[in-house]
Amino acid sequence: MEQLTMAKQERQEAAVTGTVRGSTGYDMASGEIAHARAFVRTFLDNAHSQHGLSVSARAVEIAQLVVSELATNVCKYAPGPCLLDLETDGALLDIVMWDSGPVLPAASPADPTRIGRHGLELVLMVCQSFAVHREPVGKRIRVQIPLHDNTGIPSAW
Repeated sequence: MEQLTMAKQERQEAAVTGTVRGSTGYDMASGEIAHARAFVRTFLDNAHSQHGLSVSARAVEIAQLVVSELATNVCKYAPGPCLLDLETDGALLDIVMWDSGPVLPAASPADPTRIGRHGLELVLMVCQSFAVHREPVGKRIRVQIPLHDNTGIPSAW
């Protein structure tokens, strides 16, 4: 019953503000990465089905990739609690991930012979914006992904 009330409140908020939001938390272990990807997919599915937003198939895939890479970094460098916030106005998807690790991420220099550690490079290439902020505990990473593209690929819905 409570979930129905929350869904109704989200629809009312989206109708008034044009913004759709979703949040979840994890005790980040490797199995949680798949759950985070699924959360993104479900969020975007609901943004379409319940709020009428159009999302390209490419945006869905990129959003899942980005969350997967960010969650992998949490598993490797800041295991423990992690918060994932999603928000869209219909044009951009904001992905915000908080973790308790104090070390800020940095992309490695380009090296085509390096095996692994390309995740942050990928995130930087596919996101419209990327920002890292220190928090009293840990850090918060915010990225933005356009929900529409001009690649000619049809939308997911």
